[in-house]
Amino acid sequence: MPASASLKLDHPTILRAYARRHYWEGIGMLSIKMFRYGRAFYQSGSGTFAVEDDRYLILNDQQPYSITVESAAPVESFCVFFPAGFAEAVHHSLTTSDGHLLDNPIQTRQPLNFVDRTYPHDELLTPAVRRLQDAQANVTAGWVDEQMHVIMRQMLNVHLAVNEQIARLPAVRAATREELYRRLFRAHDYILACYDSPIQLTDMAQAANLSTTHFLRAFKQLFRQTPHQFLTAYRLQQAAKMLNTQRSVTDICLAVGFESLGSFSTLFRRYYGVSPENFRRQKGDFQEAQRKHLC
Repeated sequence: MPASASLKLDHPTILRAYARRHYWEGIGMLSIKMFRYGRAFYQSGSGTFAVEDDRYLILNDQQPYSITVESAAPVESFCVFFPAGFAEAVHHSLTTSDGHLLDNPIQTRQPLNFVDRTYPHDELLTPAVRRLQDAQANVTAGWVDEQMHVIMRQMLNVHLAVNEQIARLPAVRAATREELYRRLFRAHDYILACYDSPIQLTDMAQAANLSTTHFLRAFKQLFRQTPHQFLTAYRLQQAAKMLNTQRSVTDICLAVGFESLGSFSTLFRRYYGVSPENFRRQKGDFQEAQRKHLC
């Protein structure tokens, strides 16, 4: 596929690949992006997204985007693409009575517009996609087609949960609530993608295209914490993962975006109840106990 293209298919499609380096830009289809063993960066409109082991990305049909992978080790991608009208057809079958479906099995509806954002792995969509991802190569085309419908049903459940979140935002008009939600998640995903770089409040507000004061207030209303608290917590969570490696505490501190080892250690102890060194030691002791038990 050329580096810049328009992706258009008439049936659900799976794309699985392994690569250390990859770049593509163009116009895509409604899709789910999952990655393992590394990170992929997407740029879509004014949104910046990082997709890795703990999150997946949903992008809408006819959405221009680019993807960049730069990794020392191969990164596994697993993406599911749906043709135009597929989501609407499944939604119609799930929300229409049997009587109406008998009279009119296919009905044109307004296109569904998912929120372009990353989502933490869940108990709805993730297992459905993983079932397809982990299937053996000799599965039948009919089974794969059924799984595509299962995945879309779960995507619609995720979409419903998002609409419920949007409805709780304190705005008068529904359209205003939805636009505010989209902008706040644009900043949310920007923070996740750039957490290891210096990020200022003004950068976050600019990513959301909101004034700094409005952004600060609205972000806390939606996420129940300030942008700085969210960024700090995510940096500490990433540091905890890295403590499972041989990297030094100082190296990890700098790698996740902290500038001071002292403030990093203080914040880590406050968040996890132990110092980074003791956290690493306890984790190593637990893994050693597990290994001996399995042996």
